[in-house]
Amino acid sequence: MVLIMEYDGTNYHGFQLQASQPTIQGEAESALLKLTGERVRVLAASRTDTAVHAREQVVSFRTTSSLPERAFVGGLNHYLPEDIAVKDAFRVSDAFHVRRNAVSREYQYLILNRSSRSPIRHRFAHHVPSKLDIAAMNKACECLTGEHDFASFATALESRMKSTVRRVYQADVVKDGDLVTFRITANSFLPHQVRNTVGALIRVGLRKMTAEEFHSILEARTPGQAGPTAPAHGLCLIRVNYPQSWEEIRN
Repeated sequence: MVLIMEYDGTNYHGFQLQASQPTIQGEAESALLKLTGERVRVLAASRTDTAVHAREQVVSFRTTSSLPERAFVGGLNHYLPEDIAVKDAFRVSDAFHVRRNAVSREYQYLILNRSSRSPIRHRFAHHVPSKLDIAAMNKACECLTGEHDFASFATALESRMKSTVRRVYQADVVKDGDLVTFRITANSFLPHQVRNTVGALIRVGLRKMTAEEFHSILEARTPGQAGPTAPAHGLCLIRVNYPQSWEEIRN
């Protein structure tokens, strides 16, 4: 079974289960137990960190429940807290794997670029009061696309990680009024890669670093070179992409 989930990550210590801490996975598994009576383990296509949001997270689990798909949507939303919701639910073949079958993940990072803060947007956008140079930020983004070793943009690398090479399909910065959005799509991401990229891009936008210096950080291939790490609350998982449409994947 696959769930398409949306959540405000503010009150959670990321997606993955943690002892004595609220997580998205914990809430999802608790709701499934209440709905089906089954203790199941859910798997996410992209594990979001503490306070990171998701518009379309893809989650899967195995179940023997005969409940119709629509009952999973309504039933889980009844048991889930208000800042987590199931948007869709459908059965898939046992061969489908939400993580391995995904071809790319899309993230966006929101920056509120104005002198005053916003009480309405503060949970979802990082406030940068000084004016950002969007053209300079996009020039820096040019070196990100393609296949590169992104070790410099990782905060810490897990010992079991085989490679720090990732393929970025798209990376740019757009401005709409006082809202600046960094958009990036890649096959997968290293730990804190997007937030460290944003931290470095903000330095470029504030003219504290040139696009050429940004490029040299990428070329250094040394963990911890990029940053500072942008706050988590501006980051949101937008979509997980698969080779087939959901209509083709549905069992």
